[in-house]
Amino acid sequence: MPKITIVGAGGYVFPIRLTVDILSFAELQHSTIYLYDIDGERLARSKRLIDGIVERNNLPTRVEAGLDRREALRGADYVIVAFQVGGVEAYKWDVEIPRRYGLDQCVGDTLGPGGVFRGLRSIAVFEEIARDMHDLCPDALMLQYANPMSINCWALNLMGIKVVGLCHSVQGTSKMLAHELGVPYEEVSFKCGGINHQAWFTEFRHKGVDVYPRLREVMFQKYPSPLEVDTESRLPVSRFAQRGLDHQAEDEVYYHERVRTEIMRTFGYFHTESSHHGSEYVPWFRKNPDIVNAYIPVRWDYYQISCSYQEESHQEYLRQLCEGPLHLSEEYGARIIHACETGEPVVIYGNVPNWGAPGTDPKQSRSHIISNLPHNCCVEVACLVDRNGVQPVAFGDLPPQCAAINRQSINVQELAVLAALNRDRSLVYQAIAMDPLTGALLTLPQIRRMVDEMFEAEKQWLPQFG
Repeated sequence: MPKITIVGAGGYVFPIRLTVDILSFAELQHSTIYLYDIDGERLARSKRLIDGIVERNNLPTRVEAGLDRREALRGADYVIVAFQVGGVEAYKWDVEIPRRYGLDQCVGDTLGPGGVFRGLRSIAVFEEIARDMHDLCPDALMLQYANPMSINCWALNLMGIKVVGLCHSVQGTSKMLAHELGVPYEEVSFKCGGINHQAWFTEFRHKGVDVYPRLREVMFQKYPSPLEVDTESRLPVSRFAQRGLDHQAEDEVYYHERVRTEIMRTFGYFHTESSHHGSEYVPWFRKNPDIVNAYIPVRWDYYQISCSYQEESHQEYLRQLCEGPLHLSEEYGARIIHACETGEPVVIYGNVPNWGAPGTDPKQSRSHIISNLPHNCCVEVACLVDRNGVQPVAFGDLPPQCAAINRQSINVQELAVLAALNRDRSLVYQAIAMDPLTGALLTLPQIRRMVDEMFEAEKQWLPQFG
């Protein structure tokens, strides 16, 4: 049975959730699960909890843990990665320094200054992991959860690692759209493709019938353009901004999809990722406080959420994981392992090289999964998984306007990857200068100064840039 290594196993909830998913499959219960982290105390806690789950369910699973990465990777069949290099300490500079320049990132982990610098920190660690994998488990499949997803996976693809990047965006958005239409999720089908956090639903059907016209009608009526409607027919923008997080749940039920609906109003299609997070990737919604308040009336600041994270608030969920019956979550990871091991096919949405299956040589393939996106980029598409591994399904062309928006992000991703792999500071300036939101707000001299400040603040995690 397989050896499954979890890198970043000291996380408070996620490694436990992934392990419960794995153990939910009877065919995987004889696996060896190896937990690895750089924090011994947190690692010991995860080991204790997982040992308890195995013992409580009387399972034959072997659970090991250690601080030696090479030992963790030795002979692994699957390597699950979920970490944040530098933690909240580094993340602070990803968002606070750009804000001094008037660039307000809602999350800052995917694109823009925050996403690029998180990628620089992550790729440095991935290079070490990749060297060990080539040496100790060259055939292993990496299941990659760390953001910035596309930047990290693109770099890993170039390192020759067989990797699939996994996210929640497609599952979450498709369920949300079914809810908006008032139809059971199990009755819908769709076609979705693009890049991580910006994949496009080009088809959406209910019982085989195209419901996109109805979806547009429902969303346009529910979320009128806030800069066009009569001001007396909507609540004042300032009131949303001032009400704060106490009313977040109430307001987000009705006002949380203005950004994605506005994009669909102009470009015709709905994309993955939330309106809050998605507003960072384009130049139109975060130009000034008035526009931000109009489209995102309740502030959602992921850095502040991370700083105020209370492990106690997750105690009940963790208790249910550890003491309740084994059950699957929506995460794809365990399903992929199960399909590869048993041959029982499953379709997932994964982030893969646009030239073909994970681990294949780009020089040996002239094909494109998404025909009108660059050959070497990382795309998010449907994938069939069975004993043959992760097999991306050919998508064809995206609508040209959707591909054009994706290419803006891909330009940043490519330069960020090249900057990281070549230790080239000038490419970092260029990557961030090409970011759509950064370019809409800052001059080139401002961008250079901002990047220099970020390098100085984060130098302990980026020694390779001198």
